[in-house]
Amino acid sequence: MHSALFLIEFGAIILGLGLLGRVAGRLKFSPIPLYLLAGLAFGTGGLLPMGASEEFVAIGAEIGVILLLLMLGLEYTASDLVSNLKTQYPAGLVDFGLNAVPGAIAALLMGWGPVSAVVLAGVTWISSSGVIAKVMGDLGRVGNRETPVILSILVLEDLAMAVYLPIVTALLAGVSLAAGSATLAIALGVAGAVLFIAVRYGRHISRFVSSDDPEKLLLVVLGLTLLVAGIAQQLQVSAAVGAFLVGIALSGEVAEGTHTLLSPLRDLFAAVFFVFFGLHTDPASIPPVLLPALALAVVTSGTKIATGYWAARRAGVGVKGRWRAGGTLVARGEFSIVIAGLAVTAGIEPAIGPLATAYVLILVVIGPLTARYTEPVAAWVSGRRTARETALPTPAPTRPGSEEDLKDQAPDPAGRA
Repeated sequence: MHSALFLIEFGAIILGLGLLGRVAGRLKFSPIPLYLLAGLAFGTGGLLPMGASEEFVAIGAEIGVILLLLMLGLEYTASDLVSNLKTQYPAGLVDFGLNAVPGAIAALLMGWGPVSAVVLAGVTWISSSGVIAKVMGDLGRVGNRETPVILSILVLEDLAMAVYLPIVTALLAGVSLAAGSATLAIALGVAGAVLFIAVRYGRHISRFVSSDDPEKLLLVVLGLTLLVAGIAQQLQVSAAVGAFLVGIALSGEVAEGTHTLLSPLRDLFAAVFFVFFGLHTDPASIPPVLLPALALAVVTSGTKIATGYWAARRAGVGVKGRWRAGGTLVARGEFSIVIAGLAVTAGIEPAIGPLATAYVLILVVIGPLTARYTEPVAAWVSGRRTARETALPTPAPTRPGSEEDLKDQAPDPAGRA
């Protein structure tokens, strides 16, 4: 009976996602907000809660994030990654300053204390790699000139999580400095080792994975990606970072074949990820924290747009690409929820969970909109300003010897020429 109920629920979810995707396609709109709203409607406190398929959906959501990052990694080589990290690290510092600080200030203003300030800083700092990867694919921007800039910032954020998460975990647990330092050292060592292997031995990995049989190629690549992601997460490093670096390590025909084989699976599990996010949000917990969450969302949307614009301008991208880069980075998602979840589990501040959930829901809905419309809106505003300046009457030149000229030519009272 339980098996039949699971099939009914999961089948209804997939069918509903397909229909919502059709609606979004006809409207030329990203389906992500619709997926999230569907999750809210059928999750905890929703119209028709689902329980039988919850565990499977949770696992599918994790796989969805991993596949999204794997497919992003396949677009770039290891040399591209190292080059981007070397050239874009100032953008990572600007990103941290503009987007983490507002969260920390908000927590302190609400009287939550320094530990909560560190937690909320992480919530507002990290963009959602999963949402952004999906949006760029939906909008057909993976090959755009600003995309490497966006990916560099996302990778810097994900790698920074290898440092940030152990620190937050230690602060929340109140462990000693020595224990916290050991956890941090392990996380950094694992991230560095995976990156080194991807850069140094990427060709050998591609040869090992390569196969003319699509079935064998699919099984080996998918198995390797999940294995590396799981080991990375077990060692306190983001599973998303591990999956991205596996994609970086694969190149040539292997990368092309993998992209073709895994694209349908990515789309399926990515949709499940966004539904899962909505399923675990109780709509009743949102109204009490909606105003502060909305204010924080407005501020950090502006700071993310400024971050992307600055980074793209520094990379020599044109004005339109700068605005697209900024608008694309606005969405927050999986990392923000993970960080808030750590704080809720530790019990330091009960309001952090609902605030973070409302904040992420606002930005995960607004994010696809800013990605699509920031550049056209900026162009419209710029065009209006140019038209207004053109319409202003040109002042008539003054005649030589007029009163204004005599004033300009009058000697300074202090005796200066």
